[in-house]
Amino acid sequence: MNSYTPDKIRNFSIIAHIDHGKTTLTDQFLKLTNTVSQQKIQERIMDSNPIEQEKGVTIKLAPVRLNYKNHILNLIDTPGHVDFGYEVSRSLQACEGAILLVDATQGVQAQTLANFEKATQHNLKIIPVINKVDLAVADIDSTMLEMIDTFGIKEKDILLCSAKTGQGIQQVLDRVIDIIPPPENKVQQDLKALIVTSKYDNHQGVVAYTRIFSGTINSKDNLQLFFSKNNFKPLEIGVFTPDQTAVDSLAAGEVGYIATGLKNIDQVKIGDTITHKQTQNQIKPLPGFKEPTPMVFMELYPVDSNFFHELKYAVDKLKLHDAALSYKPTHSQALGNGLRVGFLGIFHAEIVRERLNREFDQDIIATAPSVKYKIKTKKNQTITIENPSQLPDPSQIIAIQEPITKAVIFSPAKHLPNIIEYARKKRGILSNSTSSGSRSRLEFTIPLSEIIYNFHDGLKSLTSGYASLEYSISGYQEIDAVKVDILVNKEPVEALSFITLHQDAQEKSRKVVEKLKEVVPRQLFEVPIQAAIGGKIIARETVKAYRKDVTAKLYGGDVTRRKKLLKKQSEGKKRMKQFGQIELNQDAFLAVLES
Repeated sequence: MNSYTPDKIRNFSIIAHIDHGKTTLTDQFLKLTNTVSQQKIQERIMDSNPIEQEKGVTIKLAPVRLNYKNHILNLIDTPGHVDFGYEVSRSLQACEGAILLVDATQGVQAQTLANFEKATQHNLKIIPVINKVDLAVADIDSTMLEMIDTFGIKEKDILLCSAKTGQGIQQVLDRVIDIIPPPENKVQQDLKALIVTSKYDNHQGVVAYTRIFSGTINSKDNLQLFFSKNNFKPLEIGVFTPDQTAVDSLAAGEVGYIATGLKNIDQVKIGDTITHKQTQNQIKPLPGFKEPTPMVFMELYPVDSNFFHELKYAVDKLKLHDAALSYKPTHSQALGNGLRVGFLGIFHAEIVRERLNREFDQDIIATAPSVKYKIKTKKNQTITIENPSQLPDPSQIIAIQEPITKAVIFSPAKHLPNIIEYARKKRGILSNSTSSGSRSRLEFTIPLSEIIYNFHDGLKSLTSGYASLEYSISGYQEIDAVKVDILVNKEPVEALSFITLHQDAQEKSRKVVEKLKEVVPRQLFEVPIQAAIGGKIIARETVKAYRKDVTAKLYGGDVTRRKKLLKKQSEGKKRMKQFGQIELNQDAFLAVLES
């Protein structure tokens, strides 16, 4: 289409739980509309990162422009994990409608519901679709009843499809044109464009993926970012086909990209509003902007301390592509120089660690994840700490507060007693419970520190993979907590210290030192491993020394000679104990996590 006709534009997204077929459905749309040539067709076309392809989960949203029946359909493929919920909300704000995709073999799950609620907050038109209807185990009737019950939709509105075989795909696209309203024609108004996400390009700088809400943009305009106050002239503007394709201008209702030329991704914030420099004081920004807030923190150290600069370079490079990543230098007596890195969640951390290893060949030691605590002190201050080493002197602390989450768990009803017991052990409080057929929805209040320690994996194991989890931070609560220091050979190792409930400190400390005893390498001298609260030792284990038989060369003779050799060995071990340095490997830090 050459001329600008907003009534022929449809902007929509697909909301679904992980592995419900969202990306496969996108692939079918690309094939049906001939957006991608037959030679370029492959599975998961929109997932450019190899980790996305392997894990089967989208970690970076990507828009694409489809031409279908004389209409322009802008599909914004969204990330598929709870850690990237803010990007999902920005992509939904850029749309007028959404396809609600549910797997016929799994039914409604936690993330489906969470994203549906976000979509209704933005008043999007919903197209309910049941996927994977071609499978023998598909339970279409019960999935349909569950959708009617959970979302309050009508049976006649639900479409059936198979993203794998292509069955029903055309009817879904036809429904997009019929049901989803076109964007409002605001081309004559002042420019307002929403940054949905961004990426870094070595030649074009930061490339902002954007939806134009009003006005027009062309490559000669002087543009301004509302919140970060940076101004720039675009190097290129264009649309996604799905590759970047340059165009002369973008107008209200369209989705495309703007190559800003800016060299720092922090300058182009997701959710920010782009406007013309001359009208920056006349407009109100688009709603919903917030800074990405790291929720989980880990310390990363190079295995060889000489490679710290290589690690910092690698994280700097990753940060160019990931504005949610934050870090600052740190130092440990045991591990040397390292980086304290903030992540959106534990999955985000896993992705970053894997990319550091694959793309930059970085061998790293990662400490156990921790969360932000708020500390109220006797000086009438409230400070926020990101790791146990920042905790003030206990005598100065009035209260410690930890972040809590609202967690929603969907599961088959038969697993209910086990889930409630599991959540209770993780300090979870059941706040609401509803059932629909054979499936149940449970709402808990659970501390974030419990969720980041393999909570999701434990939930999957408990329910044979059938439970799903969605959570969001809901506030802070006061706890009776203490900092436990771990001493190896009487030297404190800050990277192994942790904060825990006072009542659990002794039991947890005992498990940690027992686990460390298994993984700390043996030396030619005894190595004590201790857990302490302040100056009080609450748990101890000892790694026994290697013993060399120095008397093996003796054949009979005077017993005093034997004693002399053993005494000499003993004195040597004392000196080694005094000056000996212990090398800790990644297993030592995983021991704290496993315990």
